[in-house]
Amino acid sequence: MKIVIVGGGKVGEFLCTSLSTEGNDIILIEKNSKILERITNKTDIFGIVGNGANYDIQIEANVAECDIFIAVTEMDEINMISSIIAKKLGAKNTILRVRNQEYSSHMDFVRESLGITMMINPELEAAKDMANLIKFPSALSVEAFVNGRVNMVEMEVTENSPLNKMNLVDFKDEYKDIMVMIVLRDETAFIPSGDTTLEKGDRVYVTGGQKQLNKFYKFAGSYKEKIKSVMIVGGGRITYYLLKMLSPLKLDIKVIEQDEAKAFELSSHFPEVVVINGDGTDQSFLDEEHMEMYDSVISLTGVDEENVINSMYAAKKDMKKIITKINRISLMKILGSVGLQSIVTPKRIIANNIIRFVRSLENSQASNVEALYRLADDQVEVLQFKVKESSRIINIPLNDLNTKSNLLIAYIIRGKKVLFPDGQDMIKPNDHVIVVSTNRTFNDIDDIWEQKKAKRNE
Repeated sequence: MKIVIVGGGKVGEFLCTSLSTEGNDIILIEKNSKILERITNKTDIFGIVGNGANYDIQIEANVAECDIFIAVTEMDEINMISSIIAKKLGAKNTILRVRNQEYSSHMDFVRESLGITMMINPELEAAKDMANLIKFPSALSVEAFVNGRVNMVEMEVTENSPLNKMNLVDFKDEYKDIMVMIVLRDETAFIPSGDTTLEKGDRVYVTGGQKQLNKFYKFAGSYKEKIKSVMIVGGGRITYYLLKMLSPLKLDIKVIEQDEAKAFELSSHFPEVVVINGDGTDQSFLDEEHMEMYDSVISLTGVDEENVINSMYAAKKDMKKIITKINRISLMKILGSVGLQSIVTPKRIIANNIIRFVRSLENSQASNVEALYRLADDQVEVLQFKVKESSRIINIPLNDLNTKSNLLIAYIIRGKKVLFPDGQDMIKPNDHVIVVSTNRTFNDIDDIWEQKKAKRNE
């Protein structure tokens, strides 16, 4: 697909890297020539120096012929203007990033008025993830499918856990309603088989109903009681959205913000929240504010290193739930040994949303891509497909379906039924199917089929 991206910041660079590896033709428009040179040198894309909201620059980038135009500069207004110009020139689909709270509160109206295909807010999406983590304190990460009917949670196998040294055949006998879908071991992710034995330090991604998951947490020694109090360090945009989401939960919340004006503004918007003007990176100050009295600490400053240090300090206090915002993917590569719990990366969240949209456009003959998550250090993809009648894999028992390797059909959702499929189950039209795979090129449900004739029962 022909894709034009405006803005070479954190999100733009991440999109260039991800989308170019999937065979797309990418053009990046960036005002800063040094940034543009760095990105083009490390990715297989073409670059143009200039302002993406400039008509002549868009003509040079041949925006009129592009399939998708994506505006992700730091300025909402530039993103809007450039997207309007792109739409007028003939771009088939336009996606823009907005961060201003005023625009985000009327996102559907603004999108429809401007004729934009998709508007995304990384801070808003990150806040949604964090709110889920507060609601599911026993999980390191939570991904929701089929409007929350199915959840996938990440857990760590500790030395004293009953999961340590447990074979998955025995696991399935013990927990028929829980499935281990991914194992991350020594920085390598894989789809487990029946003879896989879990080990100390494994990060496992399991799925099941909420009641079954709660029982499983207790069995695995990972159960944590409901979060009743939260300390948030940093009072930026994510904090604003997060406070709105946490407000109905009636939690005891304290926010620490170093900038006096920001602290005052938050206090005005959320009078029920205690907002302290102070340095949340000062450990003695955190002690004065009784960090240890809170169930959860969320580090949301604008500096990744400060967030990591805050979270490590919170871990020494034996907090129930520690959530860390990290923007730089490269920093995450060295964090496996520091004991952080839940890490949220805003640019990764919106990049996944955009990649899902691109995949759904590339091939919509047999299915639609309804959700896409990259898990286990981006080594595994979990996709939710809506199956069409034109699919080649319908009405074939899964035992007879010749699927590709390193792949798991985790769920079939049919109407109100949620099925853990076995070998005799078949995929039907209008099913929602959740697929887990280390293959990162699936655009369509038929892509799971190995290119051989599928065998049917005689």
